[in-house]
Amino acid sequence: MTIAVFTFSLLGAMALGMPIAFALIICGIALMSTINMFDSQIVAQNIINGADSFPLMAIPFFMLAGEIMNKGGLAKRIVNVALVAVGHFRGGLGYVTILAACILSSLSGSAAADAAALAALLVPMMVAAGHKKIYAAGLVAAGGVIGPVIPPSIGFVIFGVAAGVSISKLFLAGIFPGMMLGAGLCVAWWWVVRKENLVPPPRASFREVAEAVIDGFWALMLPAIIIIGLRFGIFTPTEAGVVVAVYSLFVATCVYRELKWSQLYAVFVTSALTTSVVMFLVAAALVSSWLITVSEISAQVVDLLRPFMGNKTLLMFAIMVVVVIVGTALDMTPTILILTPILMPIVKAAGIDPVYFGVMFIINNSIGLITPPVGIVLNVVCGVSRISMEDIIKGVWPFMIAQLIVLFLLVLFPALVTVPAKWLAG
Repeated sequence: MTIAVFTFSLLGAMALGMPIAFALIICGIALMSTINMFDSQIVAQNIINGADSFPLMAIPFFMLAGEIMNKGGLAKRIVNVALVAVGHFRGGLGYVTILAACILSSLSGSAAADAAALAALLVPMMVAAGHKKIYAAGLVAAGGVIGPVIPPSIGFVIFGVAAGVSISKLFLAGIFPGMMLGAGLCVAWWWVVRKENLVPPPRASFREVAEAVIDGFWALMLPAIIIIGLRFGIFTPTEAGVVVAVYSLFVATCVYRELKWSQLYAVFVTSALTTSVVMFLVAAALVSSWLITVSEISAQVVDLLRPFMGNKTLLMFAIMVVVVIVGTALDMTPTILILTPILMPIVKAAGIDPVYFGVMFIINNSIGLITPPVGIVLNVVCGVSRISMEDIIKGVWPFMIAQLIVLFLLVLFPALVTVPAKWLAG
């Protein structure tokens, strides 16, 4: 009964066009009424407690860093480094896109920000080089979703808070799977362009490579600073957000000098608006999350999945299929906030490593950002590239399939996540 109330109240509120944050509150109130414990003070208290979390302070700083990165010239220089490194291969601009996506992922942790930067810079270049626009835009969209997997990651921060899992361990565990997603995109791009008869640009000279690396040195240092800082415990993930924002601001204003002081107000306002949406979602989700625990919905779901509990791989497949389906209708943040309190008791009962599950869960949710009809990254790339949703859906399919294959391999072979994670964590 409570599962039905939870599902239909949430979907019903969303069907009426209600913002997801308010739909989550309505869902919580419906559950409270069902178990005869409605109290408006409990609702208010849970909303306040939902946002009162030290790790969540990383989110505004990562959002700010993403805005500064795009406005301050860091993204442009990273793309230039990738261009001189792999641009001379057949279909080289595609590999440039993938390499740049992996590097940008380690700067902002936001799929939408990464995709917007890549789409503005690389889609026109790829079209001018003779590549089909639908595949160029599709590749950029698929490359953008690597952002929430490679640290720093806003998705990992939200999941870590909701699930009570170490965010530092999640960050380090996401590095190798993120690189695997990039490798999968390389294979898919090779398959897409294998019949094209385009002449690649000449290989960059040693001097051109050196100049690009020197010019992009300050931007390239940021991923190293984050990984070393987390690996040796110099700062926490929350403090890493501050480091990323301050470093990006220093480089953009004092080194590259492409971000003017007069532009800072607009950058801060944009970051604050985006942060407020995410934080209100997190706060509202705690209402339904608390009610999920009190009404024992998780225990009921465990009973439903009990036939799979004896086989961890089969259980992970079942969970991943559910998340893929949910990801076609919901954005990443609400999916994390809604499903985490339901799935974590199942994961713990089955003896699955919570860090491994968190990485798989975030990868799955990231892929959901390019699944129609809701995929927010698809909408961002459509707007920036001026391409229709119908066309970009056709262009993103080969790359989405490649990423789903990587997800399938990670389910079959958990050591691909756990072994590198343990090595990096020391």
